[in-house]
Amino acid sequence: MLEIKELSKSFDGFKAVSNANLKVKKGEIAAVIGPNGAGKTTLFNLISGILKPESGRVIYKNEDITALPPYKICRKGICRSFQVVNIFQRLTVLENVQVSVFAREGKTWNLFTPSKKNALDKTMEILKSVNIDSKSNYITSRLSHGERKVLEIAIALAGEPELLILDEPTAGMSPEETAVCINLIKNLRDNFGLTILFCEHDMDIVFSIADSIMVMVYGETVIQGSSQEVKGNKSVQDAYLGGSENA
Repeated sequence: MLEIKELSKSFDGFKAVSNANLKVKKGEIAAVIGPNGAGKTTLFNLISGILKPESGRVIYKNEDITALPPYKICRKGICRSFQVVNIFQRLTVLENVQVSVFAREGKTWNLFTPSKKNALDKTMEILKSVNIDSKSNYITSRLSHGERKVLEIAIALAGEPELLILDEPTAGMSPEETAVCINLIKNLRDNFGLTILFCEHDMDIVFSIADSIMVMVYGETVIQGSSQEVKGNKSVQDAYLGGSENA
């Protein structure tokens, strides 16, 4: 479904992503891991069109989307969440998702017009899919950190993605919230047919749910493979997992 070929991006001479390669198959959960500063978020920004690469290509469903702006990439079926929660704090949970539903449909959403009542069924369906429909009328400032992260996933789902990109979806969550989020990710793949690409620092989470893992170090792809292949790779052990004697 997605292939990254020799992708590179620099900032003021610093090579944030260097000839990175990645393949994501339809229907799988793929993870990108690496130390802080490895280039994971930059890679996601390149895939989603927020940044433009200096070289390399982003191929989605056999189409080169490297030069497309974010809104066109989203309309093709790639939606994402962010490392820092990005929601409308003064709107309700329902209104946050409804804005995204209207954006997907190319319509204008306005708090002061009857049009906001439109797409209500679609919005509630999305909220139910992430188990946050019971708080649909909450102002988002009342939500816990974990609930806000889940809401952002719901906003992404309103874009009707085939490929969902999650940037550290469990960051800052309590153990209980983390467990809920992991089950949600599995459910989105197993019951809704989404392909999911995510990055995460918690290796227990990565190795428990990822079908494929790509390791980045200093912006480069070290390896992509199964959890066992990654765990057994000496370069990964030395650079990221603490050395082969700790693997």
